[in-house]
Amino acid sequence: MRAAVKPQEAESAQKSGSAYLPRLRFTDGTLEALKWLAIALMTLDHVNKYVFHEASTVAFDFGRIAMPLFAFILAYNFARPGALERGSYQRSMKRLATFGAIALPVCMALGGLLFGFWPLNILFMLLTATAVMYLLERGNSSMAFLVFVAGGFMVEFWWPAVGFTLACWYYCKRPSWLSLGLAVFCCAALAPINNNFWALAALPIIFASAKLDVKIPRSNGLLFYVYYPAHLSIIWLICQLMK
Repeated sequence: MRAAVKPQEAESAQKSGSAYLPRLRFTDGTLEALKWLAIALMTLDHVNKYVFHEASTVAFDFGRIAMPLFAFILAYNFARPGALERGSYQRSMKRLATFGAIALPVCMALGGLLFGFWPLNILFMLLTATAVMYLLERGNSSMAFLVFVAGGFMVEFWWPAVGFTLACWYYCKRPSWLSLGLAVFCCAALAPINNNFWALAALPIIFASAKLDVKIPRSNGLLFYVYYPAHLSIIWLICQLMK
């Protein structure tokens, strides 16, 4: 159920030119469904890439939607009131760093990386975005900029992915045409990396799903962190058996 918009909020939104932009609100079940969709698309993409050597263009195209969905879910959760006070940023950064490092050897074993390790996997991308958001929340914009520049160079999908996450975070906090425009721009900027514009398909999925009320129980908070290195390890084992 959507919360009623307070008169003060409506007046503030109108003054900022964002009166006609929807404020995204998700039920826990709908957000969980969005996460499972992202996991399914990521798995499909990785199986197609490593096991079938990108034989399916459809699987490749659909796979481009996964990262923006993960980035949005992360941004939406951090945009919730009290995220900083609850220690959500610090807790997530520890998990992302830990499981990103655990996944690193299997990512290297699967191949396709420059110098054997670059760019770092998506967990490090989400870690970079989380660190930038945390520093901005703490008022340290100079350090946030440095982390954005240095971290964006090191991680998968580079600066467009980190920028998209930040734009979603700002939009979820307070909808504006600027943050929406930046989200669209960053998604479109993934085209040279993805070789297509399919990442943009995540945006209508996000806005449409906000109108749904899906009844799915919430999974354990560690599910995605554990799943990422686990599914890559299984894919690597399958590849070895197929040789």
